[in-house]
Amino acid sequence: MNTPVAAAGPGRALITINSRPSSVMVRGDGSWLMDEAGKRYLDLMQGWAVNSLGHSPAVIAQALAAQAQRLLNPGPAFYNRPALDLAERLVELSCFDRVFFVNSGTEANEGAVKLARRWGRKHRGGAFEIIGFESGFHGRSLAMMSASGKPGWDRIYAPMPGGFVKATFNDIASVERAITPDSVAVMIELVQGEAGVRLADPGFVRELRALTTERQLLLIVDEVQTGIGRCGHAFAHEMYDVEPDVMTLAKGIGGGLPLAAMLCKEALNCFEPGDQGGTYCGNPVMTAVGLAVVNEVCRREFLDTVRERARQLSDGLQALVREHGLVGERGAGLLRALILSTDQAEDVVLAARNLAPVGLLINAPRPHLLRFMPALTISEAELDEALRMLGRVLRDTLR
Repeated sequence: MNTPVAAAGPGRALITINSRPSSVMVRGDGSWLMDEAGKRYLDLMQGWAVNSLGHSPAVIAQALAAQAQRLLNPGPAFYNRPALDLAERLVELSCFDRVFFVNSGTEANEGAVKLARRWGRKHRGGAFEIIGFESGFHGRSLAMMSASGKPGWDRIYAPMPGGFVKATFNDIASVERAITPDSVAVMIELVQGEAGVRLADPGFVRELRALTTERQLLLIVDEVQTGIGRCGHAFAHEMYDVEPDVMTLAKGIGGGLPLAAMLCKEALNCFEPGDQGGTYCGNPVMTAVGLAVVNEVCRREFLDTVRERARQLSDGLQALVREHGLVGERGAGLLRALILSTDQAEDVVLAARNLAPVGLLINAPRPHLLRFMPALTISEAELDEALRMLGRVLRDTLR
């Protein structure tokens, strides 16, 4: 049997899934990361928006340590107190009545699709089809890749699961055309993060809520990236003044640890025992952390500060647009994008990371676009420093 030659570098024992720099991160503190060589980085990615309270915050470390000494996992056959408390807190904060905990955004969105199809079987004559949107992103399982509208994802692992159709974002007529007797739900990100921080138009969202109500379709809002304070509100749909039927949460709810949730109205609580579950769903360690995160982030004073930092970031990015003749900036809360006039986003990301003595970590979801997802706790001074560093990189890279 031939033994493959391992690739050189620190990841030689890992299956290749993406391109990574050779740096190995060893420590994090708030908005800062440090690698094995001792270099520090000002982090505006935060694990793709998961570290809502920054790296290694005391509130998470304390909740984690305390619960780990009490109970790790009694299994899904029993209730545990942290899961019950977090579910009650989420219901109290939202317009929903029931909560199902899982480990990732993909699982939460899978759960929402399962719930919609179970409801469709019971109340809509077997309706099963989910209407999504072009350029949407809902996860990396086969079903969620089918639910997503990311270009090319229908070919990587073909044949793909069926039952998913696509409409055009911000085009209510395209949604109407997509509806058939088999339609059971519409699934939408109010801010399409992976597509470049594209916001749903408020008028479109109101029309979508009215249309789904009229046609007896469920409205599923994917708040995996936007929920738990990211957009300056507990949930992004509050900005649109609509109530979805189902909502999914992940990323920020765990503050950097694997936790996600699917929430629904009481009328949709239609799983039969055994229909849905998971070995680690609602385990007490993760839900104890989630409760600590939610209690911290969803305070009025905390969210007021998030909105202040969002205005600071938006104003700073707009100043860079004017200085460098860029296309513009957009976003909601502390999920924002800078649109370049050329396809040099990856060059900017590399140059920012390589800054010395301190690097800057940013993300390029599109060739012409940079995305910013800082910790919700980033300080005014840290954000000013990040904007200065970004300006320096743009001057050096785009000239």
